[in-house]
Amino acid sequence: MLRALRPRTARRAWRGWQAAHPVPAQVVSLAVTGLALALVVIALLMPNKRDQFHLAMFTRIPVEALIGAAVLIVLPRRPRVVVAVLGGAALGVLTVLNVADVEFNQYLGRSFNVILDWSLLGDAKSYLSDTLGGTVALLAAVGAVLLVLGLLAVMALAVVRVGTFLGRNKARSTRGLLLVSALWMTCSTLNLEVAGVPVASEHTVTMLKYHEQALRSTIKDEQEFAKTAKADAFGNTPGSQLVPDLRGKDMIFTFIESYGRSAIEDPIEAPGVDKTLDVSTQALAKAGFHAKSGWLTSATYGGGSWLGHSTTMSGLWIDNQNRYRTVTTGDHLTLTKAFQKTGAWDTVGIMPGVQKGWPESKWYGLDKFYNAFQMGYEGPKFSWSTMPDQYALEAFQRLEHSKKRDKPLMGFVILTSSHQPWAPIPKMVPWDQLGDGSVFKGIEAAGTKPQDIITNPTRSREEYGKSVQYSVTALTQWLERYGNDNTVLVFLGDHQPIARVSGNHASRDVPISIVAKDPKVLDKIASWGWTDGLRPAHNAPVWKMSAFRDRFLTAYGSTPHPSKD
Repeated sequence: MLRALRPRTARRAWRGWQAAHPVPAQVVSLAVTGLALALVVIALLMPNKRDQFHLAMFTRIPVEALIGAAVLIVLPRRPRVVVAVLGGAALGVLTVLNVADVEFNQYLGRSFNVILDWSLLGDAKSYLSDTLGGTVALLAAVGAVLLVLGLLAVMALAVVRVGTFLGRNKARSTRGLLLVSALWMTCSTLNLEVAGVPVASEHTVTMLKYHEQALRSTIKDEQEFAKTAKADAFGNTPGSQLVPDLRGKDMIFTFIESYGRSAIEDPIEAPGVDKTLDVSTQALAKAGFHAKSGWLTSATYGGGSWLGHSTTMSGLWIDNQNRYRTVTTGDHLTLTKAFQKTGAWDTVGIMPGVQKGWPESKWYGLDKFYNAFQMGYEGPKFSWSTMPDQYALEAFQRLEHSKKRDKPLMGFVILTSSHQPWAPIPKMVPWDQLGDGSVFKGIEAAGTKPQDIITNPTRSREEYGKSVQYSVTALTQWLERYGNDNTVLVFLGDHQPIARVSGNHASRDVPISIVAKDPKVLDKIASWGWTDGLRPAHNAPVWKMSAFRDRFLTAYGSTPHPSKD
């Protein structure tokens, strides 16, 4: 009963204040109405990319506002309130989708997919927990829920307020609507623009069409890709006819996290990274190794590393979670599984980023793999990265690469030290002092904190470049130290770093290198036109990442025997 009386009491108090102070009350009322109208217009005009947030985007006239105003003017009071609440809630949902689009475009270079991307929210929470701590992650999750609920409530109240204002004097509201509608039509007919942005806007309609088309495309793609994944140029190739020209070689496929074209060509990042690549090329040459490098266009951007890994290994374009689930639960031949299928290699995975079950290991064709808890590491995490790359590589050496065996080894190694937020970054230590990783405790404690760079694009670019230098140095030093005449290393990036580092209009290209002592290995790819050394030239060939598997298998003597859907 008391709760029911409180709103009435508040209304009575407000009315009493209005009666006692009519002019201030009118000013407050108009200000609240103006604020409500502004919120509605901003929601209708809100762009879905950060670089589009400028004044001209909010000086447009949204046609959706004119249509909504016409409906609210015509309706009687009670139906008007109901429609306003529903319309406001819908506008709140659209605003939430726009906010999600803004963040996904910033971090993953694409819009939010309302079917596929819910599972990534859990990954985002885990990332925040590893980077900024569990408390911050929990507060962020609670804040996100409150933001969504708040947007729905505020937008509903705003539309109700605007509807009440319009319905108070329908004749006046109709005249105003006709005037603004005439202005919209004039601007549309004359294509009037402000700073290159059309004044007459249909932004919300366009966004609704976009999301509707995305839903249709997702459903259609899921059906079509399942058929595509069943067709494989090498699906029925006998093991004896797969990679015969690499028999006897220790093959190592390595992905460096977020190692993209920007690391080699961005004016802030490139000087240090390019120097590291050149110095490493020379050091490897002294050890008898030579390299060729090119570019691949990744299926993902900013994150979703597993999409880049699976695209490279499968020869299929895997750019969303549905495709990933479809292909990894099937039997499409991966490049790593091709080595297992021959029966001539032992296959093993080094996965410092895996901290739970990983059923995909079977699809990758790995006889066994080591996750973050199986490599004996007792040192600190470096934000999201569970261990420094140098330690992961030394663990690979200790656990597998150094062992005597009847067959050569095929290793699948995923390095993580260059994962965002690029703070703190490990430092190289003498290889014989790595031990159980405790040596990194002081390095981690003295390193840069994520919160010191996470909102600073220039610092982020600088630290990102340093992290790539570290990863490349760790990998090439490992090869110098432990490689032999039969070692062949293929290493590449999984995707470009996020837009804060690579830029809002960066390519999706990543570097790829093949390194070997045996000159015959590189002779097999001479026709590819790749650049000598670890640093690909700007104009070196660019292939889609999905093209690499078939080109690699063909170059090293594999015979196609297609399987069909």
